[in-house]
Amino acid sequence: MLEVANISVRYGSFAAIRDVTFSVKRGEIAVLLGANGAGKSTLFRTISGLHKPVQGEIRLNGERIDSLPPDRIVGRGVVQCAEGRKLFPRMSVYENLLMGAYVHRKDKDGIRRSLEHVYELFPILREKRNEPAGSLSGGQQQMLAIGRALMSRPAVLLLDEPSVGLAPLIVEQMFATIKQINQEGTTILLAEQNAHAALSIAHRGYVFENGTIVASGTAEELLANDDVRKAYIGG
Repeated sequence: MLEVANISVRYGSFAAIRDVTFSVKRGEIAVLLGANGAGKSTLFRTISGLHKPVQGEIRLNGERIDSLPPDRIVGRGVVQCAEGRKLFPRMSVYENLLMGAYVHRKDKDGIRRSLEHVYELFPILREKRNEPAGSLSGGQQQMLAIGRALMSRPAVLLLDEPSVGLAPLIVEQMFATIKQINQEGTTILLAEQNAHAALSIAHRGYVFENGTIVASGTAEELLANDDVRKAYIGG
């Protein structure tokens, strides 16, 4: 469904991503594992059209999207939930959610159904729908960021470090919801440092170091890989 082929990205003379190739099949969760600074966010921003690669191709359902502007990539169904959430803190929870549907959706009934679906996934957002986003806890803000992305009806959802800064119980709940979103039909590419939690819900994964993929396999294979365990899980 989503294919990244021989992608390289540079910041001036610095090679942030070097000759990266991987794919995400329809209906699966693929995880991109890597430490902070490995290049995961740069890769996500490139897929989303915010950075342009110096070489390579990105395809969605066989069609190239790497030359498209970000809004048209969202219109094709590739939606990113960025690291750091990037909410509008003075706007209400409800208003933030509507922003996810602002550019490409005009179907009022469909928007209402999507909003209800987000509230079912994250009931606390219904309770706090009239409160400013900036007043929410970290976990609630992450729920809102994911909910806003879902309002765009993504075919492929890019989740960049959704567990950062969250308490272990909230992380567990968050990953259970991500798994549910996938089971409902959304393909997910997940960038994470929390390898154990991510691989527990993923179908397969890729290990990203210094801007390149150094290992790949099914979730079970990566969990059993001694080098992956030592670097990202422990033991």
